[in-house]
Amino acid sequence: QVRLAESGGGSVQPGGSLRLSCAPSEATDSYKCIGWFRQALGEEREGIAAVGNDGSTSYAESVKGRFTISKDSDKNTLVLQMNNLQPEDTATYYCAAIPRSSLYACRAFTIKFGYVGQGTQVTVSS
Repeated sequence: QVRLAESGGGSVQPGGSLRLSCAPSEATDSYKCIGWFRQALGEEREGIAAVGNDGSTSYAESVKGRFTISKDSDKNTLVLQMNNLQPEDTATYYCAAIPRSSLYACRAFTIKFGYVGQGTQVTVSS
């Protein structure tokens, strides 16, 4: 069973930064794609960032230039560095992974269709 454990959420003022981490039960490179989506209260899931096992990355336009996704292979951890956070970034953030057998391409948009962690809350307010 795939397990994805997120950490690093919290509250921050507009313009601040947070760093989310995801520890999967298997090696990050064992998945076709691993990344993050978020879901605000009453809203649909929004895929925001993904990285393929070839190292290619994909971002939603809403976070491009502010968020950076990376894999730490030594620690087997996925990291999402979030800078210049704004109130509209408030949501529950989920780590997700698409298996190699999936027909989905590795894109920020498709990551929400993969295996999902429990989520971590991010709140941006003054």
